[in-house]
Amino acid sequence: MSRCLWPGNDPTYLDYHDNEWGLPEYCSGALFEKLVLDGFQAGLSWITILKKRENFREAFADFNAHTISSWTNTEVDKLLQNKGIIRHRGKIEAAITNAQAYLRIEHREGFDNFLWNYVSGKPLVNNWMHASEVPAQTCLSKQISLDLKKEGFKFCGPTIVYAFMQATGIVNDHLIGCFCHNICQKY
Repeated sequence: MSRCLWPGNDPTYLDYHDNEWGLPEYCSGALFEKLVLDGFQAGLSWITILKKRENFREAFADFNAHTISSWTNTEVDKLLQNKGIIRHRGKIEAAITNAQAYLRIEHREGFDNFLWNYVSGKPLVNNWMHASEVPAQTCLSKQISLDLKKEGFKFCGPTIVYAFMQATGIVNDHLIGCFCHNICQKY
């Protein structure tokens, strides 16, 4: 069975690659969670976040945006003491701000619709042969990043947004030889 090279041999990474990465995600709440986690990843490796994901879910009320949006410095200070997550004040405060922005978009049009409208509801399918061909960002990720920032989001630069697009299947960047490439195309 052939797959993308980036997960290496790490069982956590392999499971994530084979069963989650690139599969189209249409649930607003799950999209919010992944965008927040991608923001926490800035400057770090994704495996670090992936191995702490359950800790993040517990610390961030299962990414319930209604709960997070009302947090104050009290909750921020508590999270800064939580060794199970990334303890970065700016990223924690951004999660609160992002929850507020998410709720505005969700109420207005649905966060899932907001994001998937960029690709007319259907994943963009790339046909990369080699990992070196896969971009770190695109014109579309720059536009989505800009639009998210206009809505009030933070820690959502074009590189973070592109990684988010890959993870949520908005773009299928599995390599042509990877068995997941065709699976993700079926959505």
